[in-house]
Amino acid sequence: MNSNNIDLKKIPKMLKSALLNLLKHAKFIFIIIIMVLIGFLVFEINQLINKEPTEEQISAQLEIIKRPKIDQETIYKIEKLEDQNVAVQALFQKARDNPFKD
Repeated sequence: MNSNNIDLKKIPKMLKSALLNLLKHAKFIFIIIIMVLIGFLVFEINQLINKEPTEEQISAQLEIIKRPKIDQETIYKIEKLEDQNVAVQALFQKARDNPFKD
């Protein structure tokens, strides 16, 4: 039989034998597919972790952030209130000395 001539009646038999061969190795193929997917995910996660923002992205985010502005009069009032209350002043001084101690 010439390889260029394929009998249409033999196609189902050929497909059946090919399917049986594929089913024999189904577990192996499944494991290979899962390993490739996990490898791809690890590679993508690694790429995302090591990615740094560009200067344009940083400047765009800095423009969005609104920084609070405290005028000098408010600062003076806060300092005056701190000076008036001895307990609060002691609390502030403790926090300045060691902020991690309760």
